Amino acid sequence: MGSQGDDGGFEEFVAARGPRLLRVAWLLTGDAHLAEDLLQTVLARVWPRWRKIAGDHPEAYIRKALIHTHASWWRRRWRGEVPHGELPETAPPRGAYDAYESVDLEQSLAAAVRALPVRQRAVVVLRYFEDLSVEDTAATLGCAPGTVKSQSAKALRTLRALLPAAMAEGGDCRARS
Repeated sequence: MGSQGDDGGFEEFVAARGPRLLRVAWLLTGDAHLAEDLLQTVLARVWPRWRKIAGDHPEAYIRKALIHTHASWWRRRWRGEVPHGELPETAPPRGAYDAYESVDLEQSLAAAVRALPVRQRAVVVLRYFEDLSVEDTAATLGCAPGTVKSQSAKALRTLRALLPAAMAEGGDCRARS
């Protein structure tokens, strides 16, 4: 066993890649605190095996673990009543600059991505937010490239249906396919 300070580069890896992995976790969960819990859970599970994982694409391994752990959490989560309040909308005068328009568009997109089924959400996060190829996404998810393509097409169709107003206001926000 190594000394307490000998972590095989784990701390350096987490310091360098942690923010990007946290972004993946947030895109999967849609909640900052839940994303932190998800990443912490995965990193705690990876730590004992770090020496084996470190030499063989650790970021891809951890992304895959994030997706699988989130899917298992998602399956167990209660989907009952969710309290929320809706504030009345006030539209700015026509032609006025809305400083919050891009934030609204981002929030609309994030909500639409969270509305996707788990598998489609994972494909969208990996393909369009993490910019992985079809093959890398398929390898991460453990499926065929054709599955990634079909899940991607279904997800983009759903997102376009959920976001027509946001697309009209914010311009062309279609993801590349």
